[in-house]
Amino acid sequence: MRRGFLFACLLLPALLLARMLVPVASAQPVLNVYNWTDYIDPAVVERFQQQTGIRVRYDVYDSLETLEGKLSAGRSGYDLIVPTSEPSFARLVRAGALRPLDKDRIPNWRNLDPRLMERVAAVDPGNRYGAIYLWGTVGLGIRLDRVRALWPEAPMDGLDLLLKPENAARLARCGLAVMDSATDVLPSVLAWLGKGPDSTEAADLRAAEQALLAIRPHLRAIPGSGALVDMLATGEICVALTYSGDVIQAAARAREAGRGVEIGYVAPKSGAHLWFDMLAIPADAPNPDAAHAFIDFLLQPEIMAAITSHVRYPNAVPASRPLVAPAVREDPSVHPPEEALSRAFVPGTLNPAAERARTRLWNRFRAGR
Repeated sequence: MRRGFLFACLLLPALLLARMLVPVASAQPVLNVYNWTDYIDPAVVERFQQQTGIRVRYDVYDSLETLEGKLSAGRSGYDLIVPTSEPSFARLVRAGALRPLDKDRIPNWRNLDPRLMERVAAVDPGNRYGAIYLWGTVGLGIRLDRVRALWPEAPMDGLDLLLKPENAARLARCGLAVMDSATDVLPSVLAWLGKGPDSTEAADLRAAEQALLAIRPHLRAIPGSGALVDMLATGEICVALTYSGDVIQAAARAREAGRGVEIGYVAPKSGAHLWFDMLAIPADAPNPDAAHAFIDFLLQPEIMAAITSHVRYPNAVPASRPLVAPAVREDPSVHPPEEALSRAFVPGTLNPAAERARTRLWNRFRAGR
């Protein structure tokens, strides 16, 4: 009995201490991030956790439609999201769905390129709600070796290669794809047709739909962005309309695999769709303090250089450029020349009725009817 009593006396303080320690462990701050697939260097996330003691819960999506669907339900639970400036970020700003950034808590804000930030100020006056994370264009990913073998004289300088039905038919056997995003595909198709990329005219939308339906029988897939990277890298498809960085990632993977798959990126010669992905904090973010800390961490030149070197998308911190891996820094597909940027267009934000019309159009295209 005495030994049992002594054991209980020794055990009780240990149990009390354990109970006291549980709330301390559970009080560790958590940052909930919702970002694009394959869109950060994992070592950067690990470094942030080690330096700050903030644990990162990291979820991914592969289309703007998925992101907006998650946020429209409310109470998403995310502290930091990465919407594209047009239209998702612009809509979230107008809807009051984002928290204004406290720039006093983001001293590395000074590292951002004012010229690029000015381009998103049209939808975010004063740049109150977002900082540019990465940016790029929409164009064609081409398996150069396969297309040259099938068609040595193929016009590989623009969207004719894919959007002209006779060309699509000629290349169909090597695999064609269009990424599953009305938001990012329709402006390029409209521009290719000589229409305004923001057009809401019924005749223009019919023309865009007819152009897409004309190549629909020749498409192997209409995949999400993440799946499309894999399909290009393995050589499953030879032409795809997608994001510039996806193509550059696929090309790097193909080189690493060493199977002779040669992939290149072509921005439309008539002008490419230019987009910016923004770091933003939802209005109902459970931990905005951690989100501010993460934004400030990311905007350091050496951190943005590591991200660009890893994912092969350009960033908006000019001081990072000399620190980027040479093969990425010197690639014109990653950093387009000024002439190409001057021809690029940034789509505007459509009204809800126009968005619904485009969604219906896209659903018919996906269904092939």
